[in-house]
Amino acid sequence: MWFWWDRIWLPVNLTWADLEDRDGRVYAKASHLYVTVPYAFAFLLIRYLFERWIATPLAFSVGIKQKINLKAEDNPILEAYYTTQYRKPSQADIDGLSKKSSLSVRQVERWFRRRRSQDRPGVLKKFREASWRFVFYLFAFIGGTTALYDKEWFYDTQEVWMGFPKQSMLESQYWYYILELSFYGSLLFSVAFDVKRKDFQEQIIHHLATLVLLSFSWCVNYIRIGTLVMLVHDASDVLLESAKLFNYAKWEKTCQTLFVLFAIVFMVTRLIIFPFWLIHCTWVYPVHHYPAFFGYYFFNVMLVVLLCLHIFWAYLILCMIRKFMIGSVSMLRSNRLSFILVSTSSMDIKYLLGNAITQLTLF
Repeated sequence: MWFWWDRIWLPVNLTWADLEDRDGRVYAKASHLYVTVPYAFAFLLIRYLFERWIATPLAFSVGIKQKINLKAEDNPILEAYYTTQYRKPSQADIDGLSKKSSLSVRQVERWFRRRRSQDRPGVLKKFREASWRFVFYLFAFIGGTTALYDKEWFYDTQEVWMGFPKQSMLESQYWYYILELSFYGSLLFSVAFDVKRKDFQEQIIHHLATLVLLSFSWCVNYIRIGTLVMLVHDASDVLLESAKLFNYAKWEKTCQTLFVLFAIVFMVTRLIIFPFWLIHCTWVYPVHHYPAFFGYYFFNVMLVVLLCLHIFWAYLILCMIRKFMIGSVSMLRSNRLSFILVSTSSMDIKYLLGNAITQLTLF
C-alpha cells in the first residue's frame, strides 16, 4: 500500500523490514494501537464508576448540589424550532412561533428560557468531569516522570536520536503511549454526553489531531520524543483541572493561586521547554544522523502548529492576568475559557477567578 511506502516515513536506506523484532529488540507497530479501542471503552466504564462513587460524594462534601431546573412544557412546534433552528430566536421568529403554537409572546419567551436552562450543565456535572480529568492527568504526569527520570534522553535531548530508528521499545513507553491514546479516544467517544460547550467542533478536531500525532509518532518510532512531548503537556493540565475543582467548590483564593501556578508552568513548559528543547531536538539533531525525509518534515510542521497555538493561548492568559492585577476585571463564564488548554483536553471553567477575569472568546 502506497501510504506505508518506506521513503515517506523512514530515512533513506531503511525499510519496515528493518523494524521487525529481532535480536532482543522490540519495536512499536501500528497493530499495537488496535488495543486502544477496547481500552478507551474501559476508560469510559472506569470514569462512570469514578464519577458515581467518588466524584459525586466528594462534590456533596464541599457543598455542591444538583441543581434542578424547571422543565419546559412539551411543545412539538417550539421543540422542533429549538433543535433544528436556533436556541435564541429573533423577535420576528418569536412572533411567528406565537401564532403557530397558539401561545402568547411572553409564554414563548419563557419556554425558550426554560429549554435553554434544561440544557445548561450544572456545577455538579462539571465538577465530576473535571475530577476525572484531574485524576488522569495527575497519574499520567507522575507515571510519565517515573518512566523518564532515569533515561539519558530526559536530560540530554541529543540522546533521543542515538541509534534511531532502531531503538527498542521499553515497556514503560508502551504503557505511557497506550494509556494516553486510550484516554483521548475515550474523550472522543464521550463528547456526545459530556458538557456541551461552544467549542464542541474544535474539541473533536483537537482530539482527532492528538490521536493522529500520537499514532504517527508511534508508528515511525518517534517514541522517545513523543513521551517527552506528552509529559510537557500533562504538567500544566493537572494545575488547571485542580483550579477548576476549587472554583466549583467556591474556594476562590485557592483557585486563583492554582491558576497563577498553572500560568507559570504553562509558560515555562510550552513556551520555553517545548520550542527551545523539544522542537530544537526534532528539527536540528535528526539531520546529523540521516537526510531529511517526509516524515521528518511532517512531524516538525505539526509541532510548530502546536507551538503557534501555545503562543496564542499564552497571550490570552497574560491578558487575563494583567487585567486581574490592575483590578479592571469582571466575571468569566466557564465555557468561554474552554480553549486555554485544549491539549490536551477540553476546558470549562465557571467563574475561574471569581471576580478576577474578564470575558474572553478563545481560539
